[in-house]
Amino acid sequence: MSKTTNNQSNVILHAFDWPYALVAQRAKEIKELGYQTVLVSPPMKSFRDSNEVKWWQLYQPQDYRVIDNKLGNTEDFKAMMLALNDVGVWVYVDVVFNHMANESAARLDLQYPSKNDMQSYTEHRAYFEQQKLFGDLDEALFDEHDFVEAFGIENWKDRWEVQNGRLTGGPQDPGLPTLRTSSHVIKQQQAYLLAMKNLGVRGFRIDAAKHLTIEHIKQVFTKEITQDMHVFGEIITDGGATEEEYELFLQPYLKETRLAAYDFPLFKTVYEALESKSGSLTALIDPYCFGQALTKERSITFAVTHDIPNNEVFSNLVMSEINEWLATVYILTRDGGVPLIYSDLDPSGIKNTNEEPRWVEGWRDQKLSHVIRFCHAVHGEPFELLEANDDLLAFKRGRKGIVLINKSTRPKSINVDLNGQYNSVLTRQSVDGITGKIHVAAGSAELLICGE
Repeated sequence: MSKTTNNQSNVILHAFDWPYALVAQRAKEIKELGYQTVLVSPPMKSFRDSNEVKWWQLYQPQDYRVIDNKLGNTEDFKAMMLALNDVGVWVYVDVVFNHMANESAARLDLQYPSKNDMQSYTEHRAYFEQQKLFGDLDEALFDEHDFVEAFGIENWKDRWEVQNGRLTGGPQDPGLPTLRTSSHVIKQQQAYLLAMKNLGVRGFRIDAAKHLTIEHIKQVFTKEITQDMHVFGEIITDGGATEEEYELFLQPYLKETRLAAYDFPLFKTVYEALESKSGSLTALIDPYCFGQALTKERSITFAVTHDIPNNEVFSNLVMSEINEWLATVYILTRDGGVPLIYSDLDPSGIKNTNEEPRWVEGWRDQKLSHVIRFCHAVHGEPFELLEANDDLLAFKRGRKGIVLINKSTRPKSINVDLNGQYNSVLTRQSVDGITGKIHVAAGSAELLICGE
């Protein structure tokens, strides 16, 4: 069974597109800010021969057996693992198993790595042997027999087509070669995962899990692979149990596997509650009850993923800065799920209100760190609703904490039964006694922790 972190508080920092050496350099700070885990971009071989390597090229693997990409190599990755292990931070890795790189502009065959890359292995044997994770670099990893017939996905509501066709950039693009569910492919993918486990990796993000058949996922992620690991799939849907994409892709995955998943149903609920003119925070009281969130043991929660700012088709899901902050507070303070906090090095070029890259520095914001510490402090405590309306959501987490989220343009306040002293982790507000009035500013949140 895939390990969940239900019994231990966990907050994931998604260090998207960070070089492995940069992650290592920041290991101590990551720990001090309260993160338990770092998710890093795919540690495989991918294109790196240019100064202008795009983020998406990391998601086009050329070989599983060596780490050699724009973020670093196997030696850099191992050094990062040691640095994070020294401070007690776990590592999760992004895994790309649906397809291999689109190299049709340079060649017509489907050998991976390419003949040119294999020649490079021979010419620089000492270097690549040093980077090797497993296998024999004198042999190809895959050839044309390991891929399904080439055709681009056109109907995104046809499960068979989505899970057998190629991801393309349009009608003229041959697309990403889609791997078969064969014994050879499964063996290579499992060898890669076991190599990652042997290096101390504690979890796997399954990229493009929507495009993998359930049978493929089940054959790869056996008990040997998932034992003591946190494994979660990226299955993008446009909502929860009432939506067609949920029924086609996410529901079968949840039914047929015991793995976790990105909670896109909850994201859609949060997005609508905050961004829609008719949205109401009452939708956030218990979205699971209405099929609009995953079970708390299998949920990876988020306010933004790497696809949202960096993939044009999802760019409309970028929230306002205020609403993204409120969404982040909600996922960190609700009961359930493992929150994922996104950070990048500005591949999207999107700026904040100060005309600075929007997601470059936010991960180390002290205000966010206070909320992360609140998350750890109230972990496992029951949710108790205090008040909810269109603009205000107020709840307790047992006797340990109180949360107020106010999306309106006016300040709010509520009277709360306290039976103790509570101090804000975000402002200087303090209340004590039997009852007290708690204030929250417009478009902001207030968190109070019990001082007993």
